[in-house]
Amino acid sequence: MSSLYKAAGVDLQAGYESVERIKKHVERTAIKGAIKSLGAFGGMFDLSVYGIKEPVLVSGTDGVGTKLLVAFMANQHDTIGIDAVAMCVNDVLVQGAMPIFFLDYVAVGKNAPAVVEAIVKGVADGCVQAACALIGGETAEMPDLYEANHYDIAGFCVGVVEKSKLITGANIQAGQVLIGIPSSGLHSNGFSLVRKILFKDNQIPLQQFIPALNDTLQNAILTPTKIYVSAIKKVLENNIVVNGMCHITGGGFYENLPRMLKDKQLQIAIKKDSFPIPSIFSYLQELGKINDQEMYNIFNMGIGFALVVDQADVNQTIAALDSVGEKGYVIGHIQTTHSSEQVCFV
Repeated sequence: MSSLYKAAGVDLQAGYESVERIKKHVERTAIKGAIKSLGAFGGMFDLSVYGIKEPVLVSGTDGVGTKLLVAFMANQHDTIGIDAVAMCVNDVLVQGAMPIFFLDYVAVGKNAPAVVEAIVKGVADGCVQAACALIGGETAEMPDLYEANHYDIAGFCVGVVEKSKLITGANIQAGQVLIGIPSSGLHSNGFSLVRKILFKDNQIPLQQFIPALNDTLQNAILTPTKIYVSAIKKVLENNIVVNGMCHITGGGFYENLPRMLKDKQLQIAIKKDSFPIPSIFSYLQELGKINDQEMYNIFNMGIGFALVVDQADVNQTIAALDSVGEKGYVIGHIQTTHSSEQVCFV
């Protein structure tokens, strides 16, 4: 072991221990095509086993944002990895690709093997939910750049789809229907504002039970981001024609939904009161004195993923979602417009 490196703030032995601790979590994410490669310089995956004639790889990368600061406050590290996976795989899913492998990058101020294990356990939990393999990653100890008890996490995901089945939004037309799938809460967006309202403006303790939420504040805001892979996979397996999809993240309804539209003469009309809004959003809106437009411009407001289908396929789509225990709400429709606004509420 290098005593000089340890004196500089990097503990190689702790790094080796972290790798040993995470092996069991990585192993439970193995799927068809994953080649056991933990400890190698590169993660490997055999795409040929899927028999796709014209494979298109769809990739995504993301982090968790300042939700991490809440995890530090709560000393809760075993769910933040789910958020990292969700933010990546849900993006890949939008184009009809099923995620096949994931890699994570964890940068720490001081390598605490138990904390690293908890983080990677969360990553593995997310990969199991997404049915993708965790084939590699990196843990970097960087004293002076990060505080001793702080870290950052980012993820990278690759999915695959048959070229003929790519979903691009090009087929979206007026008269089609927008189906929303519920979020699990805040997901991983808007936390700079969330933290300002809760901790800077109001100094609310994380452990405080909030009657309006029927839970502690900690549980309510650290609920992991929902992963939509199984739900969308079921819809696509039912041969339902999906014209477009959207992962509603930072920027809420106003920024994310228009990303589906190729035709700028189309508008997405959202029907008010067509889906339940989780209490965390009402609580934050009241506490922060935020108007409705700002809320829908920042948060997912209870809808984390959306699909555009033909009117004739609405019932079948909702039934497919229901078969895997997921709700589907008709939350709007596509219409023509001469306005510059591509999202409106009716």
